[in-house]
Amino acid sequence: MENKMFCFQCEQTAGCSGCTGKVGVCGKNADVAALQDKLTGELIGLVRATGDVVPTGNVLKLIIEGLFTTLTNVSFNEQTLNELIEKVRTERERLVPQCFACASPCGTNNEYDLSHIWTDNEDIRSLKSLILFGIRGMAAYAYHAMVLGYTNDEVSHFFVKALFALGEDWEMDKLLPIVMELGKVNLVCMEMLDKANTETYGIPTPTTIDLKVEKGPFIIISGHDLLDLKLLLEQTKDKNINIYTHGEMLPAHGYPELKKYRHLKGNFGTAWQNQQKEFANVPAPILFTTNCLMPPKDSYSDRVFTTEVVSYPKITHIGDNKDFTPIIEKALELGGYDEDKQFTGINGGTSVTTGFGHGTILSVADKVIDAVKSGAIKHFFLVGGCDGARSGRNYYTDLVKQTPDDTIILTLACGKYRFNDLDLGTIGGLPRIMDMGQCNDAYGAIKVAIALAEAFECEVNELPLSMILSWYEQKAVCILLTLLHLGIKNIRLGPTLPAFISPNVLGYLVENYNIAKITTPEEDLKNILG
Repeated sequence: MENKMFCFQCEQTAGCSGCTGKVGVCGKNADVAALQDKLTGELIGLVRATGDVVPTGNVLKLIIEGLFTTLTNVSFNEQTLNELIEKVRTERERLVPQCFACASPCGTNNEYDLSHIWTDNEDIRSLKSLILFGIRGMAAYAYHAMVLGYTNDEVSHFFVKALFALGEDWEMDKLLPIVMELGKVNLVCMEMLDKANTETYGIPTPTTIDLKVEKGPFIIISGHDLLDLKLLLEQTKDKNINIYTHGEMLPAHGYPELKKYRHLKGNFGTAWQNQQKEFANVPAPILFTTNCLMPPKDSYSDRVFTTEVVSYPKITHIGDNKDFTPIIEKALELGGYDEDKQFTGINGGTSVTTGFGHGTILSVADKVIDAVKSGAIKHFFLVGGCDGARSGRNYYTDLVKQTPDDTIILTLACGKYRFNDLDLGTIGGLPRIMDMGQCNDAYGAIKVAIALAEAFECEVNELPLSMILSWYEQKAVCILLTLLHLGIKNIRLGPTLPAFISPNVLGYLVENYNIAKITTPEEDLKNILG
């Protein structure tokens, strides 16, 4: 009997309800989906075997890698999933060998069957989904910090607590506090990653990036992992090969320790969902470092490389040795363009800016505060989140275009490609669009909001600040929960609301936090600005 999946963890899910056939909208097949559920079940068994302790070493690495691997657009490879499942099982056997030799097993430390969650009462399923998808997103942030040598006991312990809860037959009153605690711990996790990045690569500074690709060999690097970019830059610095970022790697141009490489030239393409069109017949290799991978088309599949937990069948994978020689050789073989080639953003712009992290914005906080007090700045919009292919995403472009000249747009994550090439001018020397970075840099936006609230001696919810968020995958879930933990209300979310949130849970969020689905730019701006 052929496998059929059940997956509703991302925004593109079939019919806005769930992918249930042989292949999901993202491109993973039912066998891969089943293995991802099996891997999650093995992780639940592993934390049961660890007991109530903070995981370290190989146990922590397996938990974070395992959760990260199950994010949307990370792994499509049955072989690598089976290998990771076996590593988790081996670690569990090492921890509780007596359970594997027991003649009368009790099942306490067994792999958990995730179908129990998918078939549970819709409210329990909703809360457990928020927990599961939230820790999958948080694991991505923890992973990027971990490869730079940063961990946090509170974050590590919460992975155990959350995974344990998923395997228990608990009611809503026990699950809801864990959902809200996830938001609190994810704030700690994002702070840890912010510290890891800034202590390693410096504090981002405003940088303008050309969308032109210069003639000659080049490599495109996509994803989020700044360490992989640094290693690639080191290995190519004397090879006459230029490096171009893609997608969520764009903010790398703001970091002093990365921008000092003269062959880090610019940015190629837009957000992840356009890659199958934008990468077609490009005379250069593409390296995927994290989630964002779509099934490669024949027109460029021979030029795709993966690393870290990203994996796709028959695609060359760069292992832990981080020897990028195959990519370098491919770049030299393909040769790049014969002459400079000018590309544009979605709206026709030829450059974009980034590097407006919290360090930069708070360094001119007095300027911002004076502009608000004088009336030069009337309102702030945080328009951030993940982009996607579903219709309605043009909402974010239209909204930004229609914002008044006396407003500031803060943005982060790849949804910004809908409007980041627009020239909206400046206010008091400040650009009206300020890119704060990757999705994890929501931490920076939170710091700015708190600093402004302190300056004006008010609550964050009383600031002239509106949050208009797009969501696509699991990292958006943990960020949303962080905003709720901080008590932030009146968030507008779209283009659709998550399918895994049941009517009762949605009612709770609406009643307590006034979360609303986006409508039209005109109506939302009218309601916000009056």
